[in-house]
Amino acid sequence: MKRRTLLAAGGGAVVALGAGWMLTRPDPATGLLPGAANAQTTDGSAPEIIEMIKGNPDAPVELIEYASYTCPHCASFHANQFKLIEQNYIDTEKVKFVYREVYFDRPGLWASMIARATNDTNFFFAFSDILYQRQREWLASGDPAQIIQELRTLAKTAGLDDATLDAVLSDAAKAEALYTWYQDNAQRDGINSTPSFIIDGRGYSNMAYDEFAEVLDGKLG
Repeated sequence: MKRRTLLAAGGGAVVALGAGWMLTRPDPATGLLPGAANAQTTDGSAPEIIEMIKGNPDAPVELIEYASYTCPHCASFHANQFKLIEQNYIDTEKVKFVYREVYFDRPGLWASMIARATNDTNFFFAFSDILYQRQREWLASGDPAQIIQELRTLAKTAGLDDATLDAVLSDAAKAEALYTWYQDNAQRDGINSTPSFIIDGRGYSNMAYDEFAEVLDGKLG
């Protein structure tokens, strides 16, 4: 995983400034609002980042995935191995699945902010599925303003309105909190590529389904 600074291009993008974040004055096409540089929670504290969990939280085995919404290998994993893992281990309450985002670039961060708009795990995982299924479409242009428009269109199809999206995409405090959370997680768990996995505390690279099944069955005893 190559860690990259998230820099603005053409205005209206999240910018890394030392230890902090701001949002530049937006190009109207981006959908990001003025004044977002001062965004913060009401009491001045950092926004809470909710752990996104699928399956039984008390399952005997924990599987953590580190992934980026802009990573084609992650999209392939979710289209293939994950479906079988979900069917055979998560839905059967054998495995607790935790999804943690990795931010290679601004589009990945924007997608994450939208997926987390409601702090609802059902919406999060449903929208994540859409992001992976249509990854090539919303990333196709390579243009930041167009990518945000594509993400907004997907989000509205999923049930979010413009007011919610305006608030989400101009929330500098949430952007900073998410990026800090990502960095802390990646450093602690030694994440250097995506997708990467932590199964009951041990790190694994991407594998074929049969290899995942062998590891999970071994953990389950």
